[in-house]
Amino acid sequence: MSKKIATGKILRVTLIKSPIGYTKIQKSTIRALGLHRINHTVEKKDSPAVRGMLNKVSHLIKIEE
Repeated sequence: MSKKIATGKILRVTLIKSPIGYTKIQKSTIRALGLHRINHTVEKKDSPAVRGMLNKVSHLIKIEE
């Protein structure tokens, strides 16, 4: 059996605006992405689930590929 090597993209996600004043769902999404404070950056593997989360809070974050 041969194993597939996943060569997916890595996305750098930075929180640029506070989620204070936004809905609880948006705050939860920011936390689920691993973002805790403004200018905090995390790297996430590109997947449809992560893309959906990023689309929900796109007004609060900056995305780099």
